[in-house]
Amino acid sequence: MTVSNPSDLRQAARDRFIEDAGWADADVRPFPGDASTRRYFRLQRGDETAVLMDAPARAEAPACPPGASPQERAALGYNALARLAGNNVAAFAGLADALHARGFSAPAILEADMGQGLLLIEDLGDALFSATIAGGAHEGPLYAHAIDVLAALNRSSFTADFVYGGEAWRVMDYDAPALAAETGLMTDWYAPHRGAQTSADFRADWDGAWAGALAVLEDQPRSLVLRDYHADNLIWLPERADEARVGLLDFQDALFGHPAYDLVSLIEDARRDVSPHLAGPLKDRFFERSGLTDRAGFEAAYAILGAQRNAKILGIFVRLARRDGKPRYLDLLPRVEAHFARDLSHPALKDVKALVSRFAPDLAS
Repeated sequence: MTVSNPSDLRQAARDRFIEDAGWADADVRPFPGDASTRRYFRLQRGDETAVLMDAPARAEAPACPPGASPQERAALGYNALARLAGNNVAAFAGLADALHARGFSAPAILEADMGQGLLLIEDLGDALFSATIAGGAHEGPLYAHAIDVLAALNRSSFTADFVYGGEAWRVMDYDAPALAAETGLMTDWYAPHRGAQTSADFRADWDGAWAGALAVLEDQPRSLVLRDYHADNLIWLPERADEARVGLLDFQDALFGHPAYDLVSLIEDARRDVSPHLAGPLKDRFFERSGLTDRAGFEAAYAILGAQRNAKILGIFVRLARRDGKPRYLDLLPRVEAHFARDLSHPALKDVKALVSRFAPDLAS
């Protein structure tokens, strides 16, 4: 008996979906790959375009079931522990629909096959913030609009439960186990990259130091956090108005957490340098337009979440290089290391900083 190649079967599923959606006559071209297992294709027929998202459901570890304990999440794998959606198109479609309904420029869902993990979505174009700025646009106005979107998200209310195409998705909290799992990537991957092997005792101290720092966030405001809000996931749409001028991508992993997280993602970008003269005014703009009142608490949260996110990114970039054969990610380490070192200067991170000094003293000087 002949077994068909899985890639051929997936191609056939895409072709059927495209035909059923009425786009059989379209030219189909893949987008360059990213760090995920999802694939994207642009469909074009005449002046019309759309984007096909191909997210095979079993290509990643399972997501976190509602109500699962940290031990149960750990047994399921990293996606469940860190509360990542993986390839659950219900997460993307449900959140996109909710964002779109509130006036944000998330892609409209044109067609969906939830069981196959295939979505046909609105094509927001190629004017990524990073490309638009590289082409000569001044970054200040674009980042100001991005800040206004974050402030509007913080002022908006979202339910935890979404349903799209008969498939349910629950947005959960960015809780301590998820945050800790992400900081663990630094000791698992980045510390060995620096020539250090961390013991079980060190990891316990690491987790304890982070628990102490993250406890500062417990009484802070919470809002929908998109988790990957930066210049390569934002599209400039100048023909639209107000918050809709910023197109949103890659938000399926959203959780409810501190609103400073996405602000850190934007300003402490791993892939491009944001002018240091903009960082302060952008933070001021966000604080004022979000309706926040505790500036000291906000600054502590910004530093803690900046360090947490950058610890995660350092670990992920080394993992992508060493495990997944993508060495180009090592070229991005110096920028992220600089962000991380600045974040560690906040007093709330003194215990974390002391531990970092044991395997990367240059980052804790």
